[in-house]
Amino acid sequence: MYRIPDQQGKLAVVTGANSGTGKAAATALAGAGARVVLAVRAEDRGEEAKLDILAEHPGADVEVRRVDLADLASVKGFADGLIADDRPLDLLLNNAGVMFPPVRHETVDGFELQMGSNFLGPFALTVRLLPLLLEAPAPRVVTMSSGMAARGKIDFSDLNWHKRYDPTAAYGRSKLAGLLMAQQLARTATERGWPLLSIGAHPGNAATNIAASGPRLGGEPSLLFRVAWKVTPQHSAEAGAAPMLYAATSPDAAQGGYYGPRWGLVGRPAPADFTRKGKDRQVAAQLWAEAERLTGVSLPAGP
Repeated sequence: MYRIPDQQGKLAVVTGANSGTGKAAATALAGAGARVVLAVRAEDRGEEAKLDILAEHPGADVEVRRVDLADLASVKGFADGLIADDRPLDLLLNNAGVMFPPVRHETVDGFELQMGSNFLGPFALTVRLLPLLLEAPAPRVVTMSSGMAARGKIDFSDLNWHKRYDPTAAYGRSKLAGLLMAQQLARTATERGWPLLSIGAHPGNAATNIAASGPRLGGEPSLLFRVAWKVTPQHSAEAGAAPMLYAATSPDAAQGGYYGPRWGLVGRPAPADFTRKGKDRQVAAQLWAEAERLTGVSLPAGP
């Protein structure tokens, strides 16, 4: 397991921190001395996670705040609350997501649920929190992608699946979009001379509830899905969080890097292979512009 360096004095925000890789990452950061904001949709589950973290690390500085990434007004409210605290933000871990709803659902703002929750919501959150991130001496944004990004395709003519919905393809698209966002933010930070590192990560096949909860949004998981889930090599939520923690804290993590389990599905953190589509600068820039248009949230002007 990756052992993270001391994080005393740092402020970290982890989305989806009530369970799975998010909870594992929040627990590790709190144990290393960071002040951790558990950014969760269900506050009661966030409070349960906080109690678990405090039981493991008595005296840890952990706070629960609500944010629903499928609701841009909620994203704005969460970001405004942090900005009002006027404390530099060192680490933003875009971890929360949804996977494989069998029928098309929409967010509050009319986006396809996976695109909205896995990309457009985290995009809006990241851009809104940039003022706080850029007040920190060495801030990092880590965006959780997936091996499924390699199967994703960005279709600007139907980004939100109004014509024909495919749950697996929609998930791959949303995770490719997150990877492209991480790359575009890394290029922007370099061009503008920001100290910020933007890095992608993926958990491999981690034992979390994301693969079970998504398929139940409209029906039970298929037999094929249930069988595949049981026979595919799998590791713990803590192991799945390790690449994200490596990206967030390792002195060796590189700007624009991408990290995952060494063996693809399982293993210690290591540099992950980029899909060629994840390196497409033109698509990344166009996608960023489209995300700004859809969310109404834009980069700050000037350097």
